Amino acid sequence: MPAKIPATIVTGFLGSGKTTLIRHMLQNAQGKRIALIINEFGDLGVDGDILKGCGDEVCAKDDIVELSNGCICCTVADDFIPTMEALLARNPAPDHIVIETSGLALPQPLVRAFNWPGISTRVTVDGVVTVVDGRAVQDGQFAHNIAAVDAQRAADDNLDHETPLSELFEDQIACADMIVVNKTDLLTADEADSLAAQLRTDSRDGVQVVKTSMGALPVDVLLGQGIGAEADLESRHEIHHHHHHHDDDADDHDDDHHHDHGHDEFESFIVTRDEVADAAAFAAQVSAAIKANNILRLKGFVAITGKPMRMTLQAVGPRVETYFDQPFGDAPRQTRLVVIGEAGLNQSAITAALQA
Repeated sequence: MPAKIPATIVTGFLGSGKTTLIRHMLQNAQGKRIALIINEFGDLGVDGDILKGCGDEVCAKDDIVELSNGCICCTVADDFIPTMEALLARNPAPDHIVIETSGLALPQPLVRAFNWPGISTRVTVDGVVTVVDGRAVQDGQFAHNIAAVDAQRAADDNLDHETPLSELFEDQIACADMIVVNKTDLLTADEADSLAAQLRTDSRDGVQVVKTSMGALPVDVLLGQGIGAEADLESRHEIHHHHHHHDDDADDHDDDHHHDHGHDEFESFIVTRDEVADAAAFAAQVSAAIKANNILRLKGFVAITGKPMRMTLQAVGPRVETYFDQPFGDAPRQTRLVVIGEAGLNQSAITAALQA
């Protein structure tokens, strides 16, 4: 049976920078066929600007459009399920589906929809990414333009108009697998660090908190989390129960005219070592190194003494997965690991911990 197609849900208030994050991802897709679902284009057509980074075509309502670099875009019509079924019917199928939700509709019901018969066997929620405006949250605002967010909410009859934004924000944090603290160029280093630490405290255990200024996350950090969120709804329950559906989202981002900062906020390096005697003990050693050094991803191949097969190791945060994939053959029996994290990783300490 073919593997389930992973889907990443991106949420966050108007102006947090979801659109910028997604545009950067599409421009750096590294050959992945990414299908993009957007909640509906706002009247301003701002979400349509995403596509300009991807091709010149414009997404008409209810359309699915093939874009120039292989990403596909579609808007969510009244029903999420037909949209997903249309994407899954494509040949070739997308490698990954990214769904940009409205910042005012809760992510939890969307995650729940992945348990629907007919799609539950074919797609899985790779992870929920909540984008926050670092400057606004630091200032206790949650969004840089509260009036615009409230106007967006007032215009949509499907939304709950009573719940304070602070409670909607708490729901977004409760559902997140990764929290992206965006616009850190507007914060001091100390402010950014303390805000990230606070969000780690406020979120579930194991949630990754990353800092960026222009949504410039490496694709292999943003995608490939492998969470299976639809099977884990209990831990990400709504703090408040709101009765509404989705709304238009023109995610206007003041910083969109700036140039792309690239990946200077992230770094990766390779650690090599000789054979490892005990696979389970080494996996625990890797997990400890990740926790001690706030590593985002770690992946590679491990040579285990006495085993002709090489062991593949992948870690997202402290969750380490291993399996034997193929014989080493003529390749040197060496352990080789790629470490990915935010800039400023202590390479010597991490290398020493992994080589110990």
